[in-house]
Amino acid sequence: MEYSEYRRFDAVGLAELVAKREVSAADLLEVAIARAEQVNGKLNAIVRPMYEIARKRVTEELTGPFAGVPFLIKDLAQDYAGVPTGSGSRAMRNHVAAEHSVVVSRWLEAGLVIFGKTSTPELGTKPVTEPEAAAGRPTRNPWNLDHTPGGSSGGTAAAVAAGILPVAGASDGGGSIRIPAACCGLVGLKAGRGVVPCGPRTAEQLYGAATDGVISRTVRDSAAMLDVLTARPDLGGPYLSAHPDTPYAELARRAPGKLRIGYTTTSPIGTPVHPEAVAAVDEAVALLGKLGHDVSPAEPDIDGSQLAQDFLKMWAGEAAATIAEIRRMTGAAITDFELDNRLLAASARGIRAPEYAARHRQWNTYSRALAKFHETYDVLVTPTLARPPVRIGELDTPFLVRAVGEVLLRLGVVAPFAKTKLWMDTIFTNLAPVPFTQLANITGRPAMSLPLHRTKDGLPLGVQFVGGLGSEPTLLALAAQLEAEQAWPQDEPRLE
Repeated sequence: MEYSEYRRFDAVGLAELVAKREVSAADLLEVAIARAEQVNGKLNAIVRPMYEIARKRVTEELTGPFAGVPFLIKDLAQDYAGVPTGSGSRAMRNHVAAEHSVVVSRWLEAGLVIFGKTSTPELGTKPVTEPEAAAGRPTRNPWNLDHTPGGSSGGTAAAVAAGILPVAGASDGGGSIRIPAACCGLVGLKAGRGVVPCGPRTAEQLYGAATDGVISRTVRDSAAMLDVLTARPDLGGPYLSAHPDTPYAELARRAPGKLRIGYTTTSPIGTPVHPEAVAAVDEAVALLGKLGHDVSPAEPDIDGSQLAQDFLKMWAGEAAATIAEIRRMTGAAITDFELDNRLLAASARGIRAPEYAARHRQWNTYSRALAKFHETYDVLVTPTLARPPVRIGELDTPFLVRAVGEVLLRLGVVAPFAKTKLWMDTIFTNLAPVPFTQLANITGRPAMSLPLHRTKDGLPLGVQFVGGLGSEPTLLALAAQLEAEQAWPQDEPRLE
Protein backbone atom coordinates (compact mmCIF):
# COMPACT_ATOMS: atom_id res chain seq x y z
CA MET A 1 0.00 0.00 0.00
CA GLU A 2 1.25 3.47 -0.87
CA TYR A 3 1.17 6.22 1.73
CA SER A 4 -1.26 8.32 -0.32
CA GLU A 5 -3.81 5.49 -0.09
CA TYR A 6 -3.03 4.70 3.58
CA ARG A 7 -3.69 8.34 4.51
CA ARG A 8 -7.25 8.14 3.18
CA PHE A 9 -8.40 5.58 5.75
CA ASP A 10 -9.22 5.88 9.42
CA ALA A 11 -8.44 3.00 11.80
CA VAL A 12 -11.84 1.35 11.31
CA GLY A 13 -11.27 1.47 7.57
CA LEU A 14 -7.75 0.03 7.82
CA ALA A 15 -9.04 -2.81 10.02
CA GLU A 16 -11.65 -3.63 7.39
CA LEU A 17 -8.96 -3.83 4.70
CA VAL A 18 -6.92 -6.23 6.83
CA ALA A 19 -9.98 -8.35 7.63
CA LYS A 20 -10.76 -8.64 3.90
CA ARG A 21 -7.09 -9.50 3.21
CA GLU A 22 -6.81 -6.54 0.86
CA VAL A 23 -3.70 -5.47 2.74
CA SER A 24 -1.54 -7.15 5.37
CA ALA A 25 -0.71 -5.94 8.87
CA ALA A 26 2.97 -6.04 7.88
CA ASP A 27 2.34 -3.75 4.91
CA LEU A 28 0.43 -1.24 7.05
CA LEU A 29 3.17 -1.24 9.65
CA GLU A 30 5.88 -0.50 7.11
CA VAL A 31 3.87 2.39 5.65
CA ALA A 32 3.41 3.84 9.14
CA ILE A 33 7.10 3.41 9.99
CA ALA A 34 8.17 4.98 6.70
CA ARG A 35 5.95 7.99 7.35
CA ALA A 36 7.26 8.27 10.89
CA GLU A 37 10.85 8.22 9.66
CA GLN A 38 9.98 10.85 7.04
CA VAL A 39 8.41 13.40 9.40
CA ASN A 40 9.46 12.69 12.98
CA GLY A 41 12.74 14.57 12.61
CA LYS A 42 10.70 17.75 12.21
CA LEU A 43 7.97 16.94 14.74
CA ASN A 44 9.68 15.05 17.57
CA ALA A 45 6.38 13.26 18.13
CA ILE A 46 7.72 9.72 18.68
CA VAL A 47 10.26 9.51 21.49
CA ARG A 48 10.68 5.75 21.66
CA PRO A 49 10.38 3.70 18.47
CA MET A 50 9.32 0.07 19.01
CA TYR A 51 9.71 -1.04 15.42
CA GLU A 52 11.22 -4.47 16.02
CA ILE A 53 8.62 -5.34 18.65
CA ALA A 54 5.93 -4.36 16.14
CA ARG A 55 7.57 -6.28 13.28
CA LYS A 56 7.58 -9.40 15.40
CA ARG A 57 3.94 -8.87 16.35
CA VAL A 58 2.71 -8.72 12.74
CA THR A 59 4.13 -12.20 12.14
CA GLU A 60 1.65 -13.53 14.71
CA GLU A 61 -2.03 -14.21 14.21
CA LEU A 62 -3.86 -11.07 15.27
CA THR A 63 -7.50 -10.93 16.27
CA GLY A 64 -9.85 -8.22 17.47
CA PRO A 65 -11.72 -5.25 15.99
CA PHE A 66 -8.51 -3.42 15.06
CA ALA A 67 -6.38 -6.41 14.08
CA GLY A 68 -3.32 -5.27 12.14
CA VAL A 69 -3.79 -1.50 12.56
CA PRO A 70 -0.62 0.48 13.52
CA PHE A 71 -0.82 2.27 16.86
CA LEU A 72 1.23 4.49 19.15
CA ILE A 73 0.90 4.84 22.92
CA LYS A 74 1.67 7.84 25.08
CA ASP A 75 4.94 7.75 27.03
CA LEU A 76 3.13 8.52 30.27
CA ALA A 77 1.38 5.86 32.41
CA GLN A 78 0.65 3.75 29.31
CA ASP A 79 3.13 1.04 30.28
CA TYR A 80 4.34 -1.62 27.83
CA ALA A 81 6.08 -4.49 29.61
CA GLY A 82 9.82 -4.54 28.95
CA VAL A 83 9.90 -1.01 27.52
CA PRO A 84 10.77 2.17 29.49
CA THR A 85 7.98 4.60 30.33
CA GLY A 86 9.91 7.87 30.28
CA SER A 87 7.15 10.28 31.31
CA GLY A 88 9.06 13.09 29.58
CA SER A 89 11.59 13.06 32.42
CA ARG A 90 15.31 12.48 32.75
CA ALA A 91 14.50 10.66 35.99
CA MET A 92 12.44 8.00 34.18
CA ARG A 93 14.22 7.61 30.86
CA ASN A 94 15.61 4.16 31.71
CA HIS A 95 12.89 2.83 33.99
CA VAL A 96 11.49 -0.30 32.35
CA ALA A 97 7.82 -1.15 32.88
CA ALA A 98 7.31 -4.52 34.55
CA GLU A 99 3.86 -5.16 33.07
CA HIS A 100 1.35 -3.74 30.62
CA SER A 101 -1.05 -1.12 31.89
CA VAL A 102 -4.70 -2.12 31.61
CA VAL A 103 -5.35 0.16 28.65
CA VAL A 104 -2.31 -1.13 26.76
CA SER A 105 -3.54 -4.69 27.35
CA ARG A 106 -6.94 -3.69 25.95
CA TRP A 107 -5.35 -2.19 22.84
CA LEU A 108 -3.24 -5.29 22.28
CA GLU A 109 -6.29 -7.53 22.74
CA ALA A 110 -8.02 -5.46 20.05
CA GLY A 111 -5.26 -6.49 17.63
CA LEU A 112 -3.50 -3.13 17.41
CA VAL A 113 0.18 -3.11 16.47
CA ILE A 114 2.05 -0.79 18.84
CA PHE A 115 5.19 0.53 17.18
CA GLY A 116 6.27 3.39 19.44
CA LYS A 117 5.61 5.83 22.25
CA THR A 118 4.72 9.50 21.86
CA SER A 119 6.20 12.54 23.57
CA THR A 120 4.78 14.29 26.61
CA PRO A 121 5.86 17.16 28.87
CA GLU A 122 7.54 15.98 32.05
CA LEU A 123 4.94 14.14 34.16
CA GLY A 124 2.23 15.56 31.87
CA THR A 125 2.01 18.78 33.88
CA LYS A 126 1.92 21.34 31.06
CA PRO A 127 -0.36 22.24 28.12
CA VAL A 128 2.67 22.24 25.79
CA THR A 129 5.08 19.40 24.95
CA GLU A 130 8.55 20.82 25.44
CA PRO A 131 10.31 18.52 27.93
CA GLU A 132 13.89 19.30 28.87
CA ALA A 133 14.62 15.57 28.50
CA ALA A 134 14.19 16.09 24.76
CA ALA A 135 17.40 18.16 24.81
CA GLY A 136 16.12 21.19 22.93
CA ARG A 137 13.84 19.26 20.58
CA PRO A 138 10.29 20.27 21.50
CA THR A 139 7.34 18.58 19.87
CA ARG A 140 5.94 20.74 17.08
CA ASN A 141 2.57 21.29 15.46
CA PRO A 142 2.43 19.82 11.92
CA TRP A 143 0.29 22.75 10.76
CA ASN A 144 2.99 25.25 11.72
CA LEU A 145 6.27 24.05 13.18
CA ASP A 146 6.72 27.28 15.15
CA HIS A 147 3.66 26.43 17.25
CA THR A 148 2.85 23.83 19.88
CA PRO A 149 0.69 20.76 19.25
CA GLY A 150 -0.51 21.23 22.83
CA GLY A 151 -0.01 18.98 25.81
CA SER A 152 0.24 16.75 27.47
CA SER A 153 -0.68 14.35 24.62
CA GLY A 154 1.19 16.59 22.18
CA GLY A 155 3.23 13.82 20.56
CA THR A 156 0.10 11.79 19.90
CA ALA A 157 -1.72 14.72 18.28
CA ALA A 158 1.30 15.64 16.15
CA ALA A 159 1.69 12.05 14.92
CA VAL A 160 -1.98 11.68 14.01
CA ALA A 161 -2.20 15.09 12.32
CA ALA A 162 0.95 14.36 10.30
CA GLY A 163 -0.53 11.14 8.92
CA ILE A 164 1.71 8.65 10.70
CA LEU A 165 -1.47 6.90 11.81
CA PRO A 166 -5.18 7.72 12.13
CA VAL A 167 -5.59 7.29 15.90
CA ALA A 168 -3.26 6.94 18.89
CA GLY A 169 -3.22 6.66 22.67
CA ALA A 170 -3.62 9.75 24.82
CA SER A 171 -4.68 10.76 28.33
CA ASP A 172 -6.35 13.74 29.96
CA GLY A 173 -5.98 15.11 33.50
CA GLY A 174 -6.75 18.78 32.88
CA GLY A 175 -7.37 18.91 29.13
CA SER A 176 -4.52 16.78 27.82
CA ILE A 177 -6.61 15.00 25.17
CA ARG A 178 -8.79 17.95 24.19
CA ILE A 179 -6.06 20.62 24.10
CA PRO A 180 -3.80 18.77 21.60
CA ALA A 181 -6.82 17.72 19.55
CA ALA A 182 -7.85 21.38 19.36
CA CYS A 183 -4.33 22.47 18.40
CA CYS A 184 -3.96 19.89 15.64
CA GLY A 185 -7.42 19.70 14.04
CA LEU A 186 -8.45 16.35 15.53
CA VAL A 187 -11.17 14.63 17.56
CA GLY A 188 -10.47 14.28 21.28
CA LEU A 189 -12.90 12.63 23.70
CA LYS A 190 -12.27 12.57 27.44
CA ALA A 191 -14.59 9.99 28.95
CA GLY A 192 -16.22 10.53 32.34
CA ARG A 193 -14.79 9.49 35.69
CA GLY A 194 -14.32 5.74 36.02
CA VAL A 195 -15.54 4.89 32.52
CA VAL A 196 -12.09 3.85 31.25
CA PRO A 197 -10.13 1.51 33.55
CA CYS A 198 -6.86 2.59 35.14
CA GLY A 199 -4.18 0.35 36.52
CA PRO A 200 -2.66 -1.87 37.64
CA ARG A 201 0.05 0.44 38.99
CA THR A 202 -2.51 2.85 40.45
CA ALA A 203 -6.20 2.65 41.29
CA GLU A 204 -7.01 5.97 39.66
CA GLN A 205 -5.17 9.08 38.56
CA LEU A 206 -5.80 12.40 40.31
CA TYR A 207 -8.88 11.10 42.15
CA GLY A 208 -10.38 9.97 38.85
CA ALA A 209 -10.00 13.39 37.23
CA ALA A 210 -7.49 11.93 34.78
CA THR A 211 -8.33 9.24 32.26
CA ASP A 212 -6.84 7.44 29.28
CA GLY A 213 -8.27 7.61 25.77
CA VAL A 214 -7.30 8.40 22.20
CA ILE A 215 -6.95 11.25 19.73
CA SER A 216 -8.27 10.50 16.26
CA ARG A 217 -9.18 11.97 12.90
CA THR A 218 -12.75 10.61 12.90
CA VAL A 219 -15.58 10.29 15.38
CA ARG A 220 -16.14 6.64 14.56
CA ASP A 221 -12.56 5.80 15.53
CA SER A 222 -13.01 7.51 18.90
CA ALA A 223 -16.29 5.66 19.47
CA ALA A 224 -14.88 2.26 18.49
CA MET A 225 -11.80 2.82 20.66
CA LEU A 226 -14.03 3.61 23.64
CA ASP A 227 -15.68 0.23 23.09
CA VAL A 228 -12.24 -1.40 23.19
CA LEU A 229 -11.24 0.35 26.42
CA THR A 230 -14.54 -0.42 28.18
CA ALA A 231 -14.98 -3.97 26.89
CA ARG A 232 -15.20 -5.37 30.44
CA PRO A 233 -14.75 -4.17 34.02
CA ASP A 234 -11.34 -3.90 35.62
CA LEU A 235 -11.90 -6.15 38.63
CA GLY A 236 -8.97 -4.59 40.47
CA GLY A 237 -10.19 -1.05 39.98
CA PRO A 238 -12.14 1.17 42.38
CA TYR A 239 -15.29 1.51 40.28
CA LEU A 240 -17.79 -0.72 38.54
CA SER A 241 -18.94 1.78 35.95
CA ALA A 242 -22.23 1.41 34.15
CA HIS A 243 -21.94 1.20 30.38
CA PRO A 244 -24.67 1.23 27.74
CA ASP A 245 -25.81 -2.18 26.49
CA THR A 246 -25.35 -0.95 22.92
CA PRO A 247 -21.77 -0.39 21.70
CA TYR A 248 -20.60 3.22 21.56
CA ALA A 249 -19.74 2.73 17.89
CA GLU A 250 -23.39 2.02 17.13
CA LEU A 251 -24.70 4.77 19.41
CA ALA A 252 -22.49 7.26 17.57
CA ARG A 253 -24.35 6.42 14.35
CA ARG A 254 -27.74 7.30 15.81
CA ALA A 255 -29.28 10.76 15.51
CA PRO A 256 -28.84 12.69 18.75
CA GLY A 257 -32.33 14.18 18.58
CA LYS A 258 -33.03 17.82 19.34
CA LEU A 259 -30.67 18.92 22.09
CA ARG A 260 -30.74 21.90 24.43
CA ILE A 261 -27.33 23.52 24.19
CA GLY A 262 -25.88 26.35 26.27
CA TYR A 263 -22.75 28.13 25.13
CA THR A 264 -20.25 30.66 26.45
CA THR A 265 -17.05 32.28 25.23
CA THR A 266 -16.17 33.93 28.55
CA SER A 267 -13.01 32.68 30.22
CA PRO A 268 -13.90 31.19 33.62
CA ILE A 269 -10.78 32.79 35.14
CA GLY A 270 -11.43 36.25 33.68
CA THR A 271 -8.57 36.20 31.18
CA PRO A 272 -8.91 37.36 27.55
CA VAL A 273 -10.41 35.12 24.88
CA HIS A 274 -9.02 35.57 21.37
CA PRO A 275 -11.46 36.64 18.62
CA GLU A 276 -10.61 33.43 16.72
CA ALA A 277 -11.76 31.33 19.69
CA VAL A 278 -14.98 33.36 19.86
CA ALA A 279 -15.46 32.89 16.13
CA ALA A 280 -14.98 29.13 16.49
CA VAL A 281 -17.85 28.93 18.97
CA ASP A 282 -20.03 31.33 16.97
CA GLU A 283 -19.63 29.15 13.88
CA ALA A 284 -20.42 26.02 15.89
CA VAL A 285 -23.52 27.67 17.36
CA ALA A 286 -24.75 28.59 13.88
CA LEU A 287 -24.18 25.03 12.69
CA LEU A 288 -25.97 23.57 15.70
CA GLY A 289 -28.92 25.87 15.08
CA LYS A 290 -29.01 24.81 11.45
CA LEU A 291 -29.21 21.19 12.59
CA GLY A 292 -32.30 22.00 14.66
CA HIS A 293 -30.84 22.16 18.16
CA ASP A 294 -32.08 24.69 20.72
CA VAL A 295 -29.01 26.87 21.34
CA SER A 296 -28.70 29.84 23.70
CA PRO A 297 -26.04 31.67 25.75
CA ALA A 298 -25.64 30.04 29.17
CA GLU A 299 -22.97 28.85 31.57
CA PRO A 300 -22.91 26.98 34.88
CA ASP A 301 -22.97 29.01 38.10
CA ILE A 302 -19.37 28.33 39.09
CA ASP A 303 -16.58 30.54 40.39
CA GLY A 304 -13.99 29.70 37.77
CA SER A 305 -11.08 31.36 39.55
CA GLN A 306 -11.78 29.41 42.73
CA LEU A 307 -12.13 26.21 40.72
CA ALA A 308 -8.74 26.87 39.12
CA GLN A 309 -7.13 27.36 42.53
CA ASP A 310 -8.72 24.22 43.93
CA PHE A 311 -7.59 22.27 40.88
CA LEU A 312 -4.04 23.62 40.99
CA LYS A 313 -3.61 22.80 44.69
CA MET A 314 -4.50 19.17 43.96
CA TRP A 315 -2.33 19.24 40.82
CA ALA A 316 0.64 20.41 42.88
CA GLY A 317 0.03 17.72 45.48
CA GLU A 318 -0.12 15.07 42.78
CA ALA A 319 3.18 16.33 41.31
CA ALA A 320 4.84 16.16 44.72
CA ALA A 321 3.62 12.61 45.34
CA THR A 322 4.64 11.50 41.84
CA ILE A 323 8.15 12.90 42.15
CA ALA A 324 8.58 11.25 45.54
CA GLU A 325 7.36 7.92 44.13
CA ILE A 326 9.70 8.14 41.13
CA ARG A 327 12.65 8.91 43.38
CA ARG A 328 11.88 5.87 45.55
CA MET A 329 11.45 3.71 42.47
CA THR A 330 14.51 4.83 40.50
CA GLY A 331 16.89 6.45 42.98
CA ALA A 332 16.77 9.64 40.91
CA ALA A 333 18.09 12.88 42.37
CA ILE A 334 15.67 15.77 42.82
CA THR A 335 17.71 17.71 40.24
CA ASP A 336 16.81 15.08 37.64
CA PHE A 337 13.42 16.79 37.47
CA GLU A 338 12.66 20.07 35.72
CA LEU A 339 12.76 23.22 37.83
CA ASP A 340 9.09 24.00 37.17
CA ASN A 341 7.98 20.63 38.53
CA ARG A 342 10.32 20.89 41.50
CA LEU A 343 8.78 24.27 42.32
CA LEU A 344 5.27 22.89 41.83
CA ALA A 345 6.01 19.96 44.14
CA ALA A 346 7.69 22.17 46.74
CA SER A 347 4.72 24.53 46.73
CA ALA A 348 2.49 21.60 47.72
CA ARG A 349 4.47 21.08 50.90
CA GLY A 350 2.95 24.26 52.25
CA ILE A 351 -0.54 22.77 51.98
CA ARG A 352 -1.64 21.19 55.26
CA ALA A 353 -3.70 18.00 55.19
CA PRO A 354 -6.97 19.70 56.29
CA GLU A 355 -6.66 22.27 53.50
CA TYR A 356 -5.88 19.56 50.96
CA ALA A 357 -8.97 17.61 52.01
CA ALA A 358 -11.07 20.76 51.91
CA ARG A 359 -9.90 21.53 48.36
CA HIS A 360 -10.92 18.04 47.29
CA ARG A 361 -14.31 18.33 48.96
CA GLN A 362 -14.86 21.54 47.04
CA TRP A 363 -14.86 19.51 43.81
CA ASN A 364 -18.31 18.27 44.81
CA THR A 365 -19.59 21.85 44.72
CA TYR A 366 -18.58 22.16 41.08
CA SER A 367 -20.06 18.78 40.17
CA ARG A 368 -23.39 19.77 41.70
CA ALA A 369 -23.38 23.15 39.95
CA LEU A 370 -22.63 21.56 36.57
CA ALA A 371 -25.34 18.95 37.18
CA LYS A 372 -27.75 21.81 37.87
CA PHE A 373 -26.77 23.35 34.52
CA HIS A 374 -27.37 20.02 32.79
CA GLU A 375 -30.90 19.88 34.18
CA THR A 376 -31.68 22.62 31.65
CA TYR A 377 -29.05 22.02 28.96
CA ASP A 378 -27.88 18.72 27.53
CA VAL A 379 -24.53 20.11 26.43
CA LEU A 380 -22.25 23.02 27.32
CA VAL A 381 -20.26 24.47 24.40
CA THR A 382 -17.09 26.53 24.93
CA PRO A 383 -13.86 27.17 23.09
CA THR A 384 -11.38 24.36 23.78
CA LEU A 385 -8.57 26.91 23.77
CA ALA A 386 -8.84 30.59 24.65
CA ARG A 387 -6.48 31.45 21.79
CA PRO A 388 -4.78 29.81 18.81
CA PRO A 389 -1.93 27.38 19.64
CA VAL A 390 0.93 29.24 21.32
CA ARG A 391 4.39 29.46 19.82
CA ILE A 392 7.13 27.10 20.95
CA GLY A 393 8.76 28.55 24.07
CA GLU A 394 6.02 31.12 24.66
CA LEU A 395 5.04 29.60 28.01
CA ASP A 396 8.59 29.20 29.30
CA THR A 397 8.86 30.22 32.92
CA PRO A 398 10.21 33.81 33.14
CA PHE A 399 13.87 34.24 34.07
CA LEU A 400 13.04 36.10 37.31
CA VAL A 401 10.77 33.29 38.54
CA ARG A 402 13.38 30.66 37.65
CA ALA A 403 16.16 32.59 39.39
CA VAL A 404 14.12 33.19 42.54
CA GLY A 405 12.88 29.61 42.45
CA GLU A 406 16.38 28.16 42.29
CA VAL A 407 17.42 30.18 45.34
CA LEU A 408 14.31 29.30 47.34
CA LEU A 409 14.66 25.61 46.54
CA ARG A 410 18.19 25.65 47.89
CA LEU A 411 16.95 27.40 51.03
CA GLY A 412 13.94 25.10 51.35
CA VAL A 413 11.40 27.94 51.59
CA VAL A 414 9.32 27.60 48.43
CA ALA A 415 5.97 27.30 50.22
CA PRO A 416 5.72 31.03 51.13
CA PHE A 417 6.80 31.97 47.58
CA ALA A 418 3.92 29.89 46.21
CA LYS A 419 1.50 32.37 47.81
CA THR A 420 3.07 35.44 46.21
CA LYS A 421 1.62 37.42 43.32
CA LEU A 422 4.70 36.64 41.20
CA TRP A 423 4.11 32.90 41.47
CA MET A 424 0.33 33.07 40.99
CA ASP A 425 0.75 35.36 37.97
CA THR A 426 3.09 32.78 36.45
CA ILE A 427 0.62 29.95 37.07
CA PHE A 428 -2.32 31.86 35.63
CA THR A 429 -0.26 32.97 32.61
CA ASN A 430 0.17 29.30 31.77
CA LEU A 431 -3.50 28.59 32.46
CA ALA A 432 -4.84 31.54 30.45
CA PRO A 433 -4.63 29.81 27.01
CA VAL A 434 -6.48 26.74 28.38
CA PRO A 435 -9.00 27.82 31.06
CA PHE A 436 -12.00 25.87 29.75
CA THR A 437 -10.95 22.24 30.09
CA GLN A 438 -10.37 21.60 33.82
CA LEU A 439 -14.09 21.76 34.71
CA ALA A 440 -14.81 18.42 33.04
CA ASN A 441 -11.90 16.75 34.84
CA ILE A 442 -12.86 17.96 38.30
CA THR A 443 -16.52 17.06 37.83
CA GLY A 444 -15.80 13.76 36.09
CA ARG A 445 -18.02 14.64 33.15
CA PRO A 446 -17.29 13.58 29.56
CA ALA A 447 -16.06 16.28 27.23
CA MET A 448 -14.99 16.36 23.60
CA SER A 449 -13.04 18.73 21.35
CA LEU A 450 -14.03 18.84 17.69
CA PRO A 451 -12.03 20.44 14.84
CA LEU A 452 -14.64 22.94 13.69
CA HIS A 453 -12.46 25.98 13.00
CA ARG A 454 -9.29 27.10 11.26
CA THR A 455 -7.74 30.48 11.96
CA LYS A 456 -6.88 33.01 9.27
CA ASP A 457 -3.29 31.71 9.55
CA GLY A 458 -4.43 28.15 8.90
CA LEU A 459 -4.04 26.84 12.45
CA PRO A 460 -6.73 24.49 13.82
CA LEU A 461 -8.79 25.67 16.77
CA GLY A 462 -11.23 23.24 18.38
CA VAL A 463 -14.60 23.68 20.05
CA GLN A 464 -15.38 21.89 23.32
CA PHE A 465 -18.61 20.03 24.14
CA VAL A 466 -19.23 19.08 27.78
CA GLY A 467 -21.99 16.61 28.62
CA GLY A 468 -23.70 15.45 31.77
CA LEU A 469 -22.94 12.31 33.71
CA GLY A 470 -22.94 9.29 31.39
CA SER A 471 -23.47 11.37 28.25
CA GLU A 472 -20.68 9.83 26.14
CA PRO A 473 -23.30 8.44 23.69
CA THR A 474 -24.88 11.88 23.29
CA LEU A 475 -21.53 13.59 22.69
CA LEU A 476 -20.48 10.97 20.14
CA ALA A 477 -23.82 11.13 18.32
CA LEU A 478 -23.70 14.93 18.21
CA ALA A 479 -20.09 14.84 17.02
CA ALA A 480 -20.97 12.39 14.25
CA GLN A 481 -23.87 14.61 13.20
CA LEU A 482 -21.57 17.65 13.00
CA GLU A 483 -18.94 15.65 11.14
CA ALA A 484 -21.52 14.52 8.58
CA GLU A 485 -22.93 18.02 8.12
CA GLN A 486 -19.65 19.89 7.90
CA ALA A 487 -16.85 17.39 7.49
CA TRP A 488 -13.68 18.83 8.93
CA PRO A 489 -10.71 19.15 6.61
CA GLN A 490 -8.72 15.97 6.02
CA ASP A 491 -5.99 17.76 4.11
CA GLU A 492 -2.40 17.00 4.99
CA PRO A 493 -0.18 19.60 6.69
CA ARG A 494 2.88 20.70 4.75
CA LEU A 495 5.13 20.50 7.81
CA GLU A 496 6.68 23.92 7.44
